[in-house]
Amino acid sequence: MAGKKMVKVKLFKDYGEYRDDVFVAVNGESYLLQRGVEVEVPDYIAEVLQHSAEQDEKTQQLMAQTQARYQKKTASL
Repeated sequence: MAGKKMVKVKLFKDYGEYRDDVFVAVNGESYLLQRGVEVEVPDYIAEVLQHSAEQDEKTQQLMAQTQARYQKKTASL
């Protein structure tokens, strides 16, 4: 992959929700990345993966906050 800045990434793997390969595409260029294995990808693919992980974390935080508000509200009923 000449001319591209390559970086190493390793996606988290478990045997539950995070076991399947991850598909990433940017401008028609696509990759299917195996979890639990260190691979080299262009830096812009790593950036997409990073943004996805950050968004997943924000989603989890929002879900936890919403659940806590719901539990507090229903406890007073």
